[in-house]
Amino acid sequence: MAAQPPKKKLTVLIADDQTLFREGIKDLLENEKSVVVVGEAADGQEAVRLAKKLKPNVVLMDIKLPHLDGISATRQVRKEC
Repeated sequence: MAAQPPKKKLTVLIADDQTLFREGIKDLLENEKSVVVVGEAADGQEAVRLAKKLKPNVVLMDIKLPHLDGISATRQVRKEC
């Protein structure tokens, strides 16, 4: 029986201005062996900056974020990443 190649981990960036919510989501996701939380952002501008730098597979983005709302931040991430 041939050995299976290791599964690629899903990388996630969490963007939410509420620290407790971010930490809760991170704790839930880190219980999954195939998921790695690579970053956390507290506002839209930080989310865009981290998405460019970290290049996650998934960005969990709150809609209501300070400095740049989640919808605009998502548009920017899609355009630039």
